Amino acid sequence: MLGGVGALIIALVIGAVVLDGTGDAAAAKEQPVATAKVVKGPLSALVSLHGTLTRRALADGSPYIVINRATGTYTKLPTAAKVDCGEVLYRVDDRPVLLLCGTVPAYRDLAIGSAGKDVRQLNHTLHALGNTDVDPTSDVFGPATRAALVSLQRDTGLDPTGVLRIDEAVFLPEAVLVSRMIAPLGGSARPGAEVAEATSDSLEVQVSLNASQQGAVHEGDTARISLPGNVSVTGKVDRIGRVAQAPAGKDGEPGAATIPVHLSLDDPKKARGLDLAPVSVDITTRGVEGALSVPVIALVGKSGSGFGVEVVRASGHRDLVAVELGLFDTTAGRVQVTGQLKAGDRVVVPRS
Repeated sequence: MLGGVGALIIALVIGAVVLDGTGDAAAAKEQPVATAKVVKGPLSALVSLHGTLTRRALADGSPYIVINRATGTYTKLPTAAKVDCGEVLYRVDDRPVLLLCGTVPAYRDLAIGSAGKDVRQLNHTLHALGNTDVDPTSDVFGPATRAALVSLQRDTGLDPTGVLRIDEAVFLPEAVLVSRMIAPLGGSARPGAEVAEATSDSLEVQVSLNASQQGAVHEGDTARISLPGNVSVTGKVDRIGRVAQAPAGKDGEPGAATIPVHLSLDDPKKARGLDLAPVSVDITTRGVEGALSVPVIALVGKSGSGFGVEVVRASGHRDLVAVELGLFDTTAGRVQVTGQLKAGDRVVVPRS
């Protein structure tokens, strides 16, 4: 099937001269014409979608969840302001609970001799805070880790014990913005309770890809994103969801299922202040390799049905050659063709 682009091409050639492969081409062979080469090479295609500018969080688009490990009363809760790794996220019984960077949740106290992934992410955070004596790749809690932790505890109002207790920190992958509060100020803080939902400070675009198009779009594909105010930015496909989701009210309709796709922005600063704004997205897919293609404008409608191109031979004679259409590369203005053609043949195109 030709799809939307193919329908556009059909409309284009309806208004063109329809050749029957006999007299028309022969009669015109003596007239000078403009030509273009048949080319063999890669073609790409555009997938056009509507999306929303939002904040990056988990791979499936859901927010980070802040899980409390302290016991007492919430005496200060986070605001929508950005909280960096190493800063106070909230307070329980007026004791600070820090935000530290890492993907492994806090599940134990960390002290001299501890080892593991949770120690490595602590070392990484301490090094990022300027403690260059700490090896950010080490998974061992050594003297340098302890010295840096003591300094951080002093700076943030914790007791400088050199031990990171389980109730003193929350590990999240990056600095965050709080998007929704769950715990109430003055409420009871219990280990395992949800405090808030959060996102990163990084803007991204989320689109819903028709499940039938899933194989066409790949991570790393480039995209052109149109923001409100006719601002155009570039980006790329960062993550693709693995589970198809049916829109509300569309249960049981497989054709309505979509896959969430998340795109990063090459220059996020251009989109500042546009959270949750609607955007238009054109994703350039990988298309096909080694395809024969001609300019779209070279297509002519054949008498009856189908398409063809006029090939100009070395003698100047012009033959109408039937072609089957494949991928349309709307960026390059070319279309994949199969038929009695070879790379280097010259086909007739309208004069500009």
